[in-house]
Amino acid sequence: MSGASASATTGEGARAGGAVSGFRESFDLSTYLVTDSAQARAAGHDLVDLVYEAVAGGVTLVQLREKNMPAREFLDLVLRVSTAVALKVPVLVNDRVDVYLAAREMGARVAGVHVGQGDLPVASVRALVGPRAIVGLSASTEDQLYEASVRSAGVDYVGIGALHPTTSKKDAPEPLGHARMAELIALSGLPAVAIGGVGQDDLPLLRASGARGGAVVSAICDAADPRKAARALAAAWAADAEVPA
Repeated sequence: MSGASASATTGEGARAGGAVSGFRESFDLSTYLVTDSAQARAAGHDLVDLVYEAVAGGVTLVQLREKNMPAREFLDLVLRVSTAVALKVPVLVNDRVDVYLAAREMGARVAGVHVGQGDLPVASVRALVGPRAIVGLSASTEDQLYEASVRSAGVDYVGIGALHPTTSKKDAPEPLGHARMAELIALSGLPAVAIGGVGQDDLPLLRASGARGGAVVSAICDAADPRKAARALAAAWAADAEVPA
């Protein structure tokens, strides 16, 4: 399976008392789960159990994204998920750099953060999390990709989207479609993962277009069997496909 990797910058690690997973040196974006506890709950799943099953099925990286969850509740979720799977795959915290830092200070093996265009500047995020943490950034335009790869120090990968219309993120950009997604992936100077309505059928096309992975929400969080769904997604990523015209 082809995955993304990044070389760590030399320097000091986590603050005293904290823990960093060490995944920045080599991490796999191919089967990337972004969580949605409301979707998981509606499908009858406890989110921690869902993440555990998804990783057992082949998920290679987990981003905990809980936009409406209070900070302490989100911190508790990060601690529980990291205990369940962080020795197997990287666990990233969406947006909440403060929650990431608190979890790390408490000994959780959290691997890093993923931030959006409206969050803290990436250079500031890198200064806060240190040189060993993974930092991902959302992007949907050529200018944003340029900023991430040339001017902003410390970005390890970009999440490009939305590929398709999606209800998983209220402020998602307009859908790009496969042709435009392929163009943006080719322009990116960083490993890129596609997000936004990504399903099993999209993964071979994304891999053929040069993406390092596909980030899914509903395809796993809404699934009756998260392990089976993750296994199918991982198999789809490994399949061959023609580059879309």
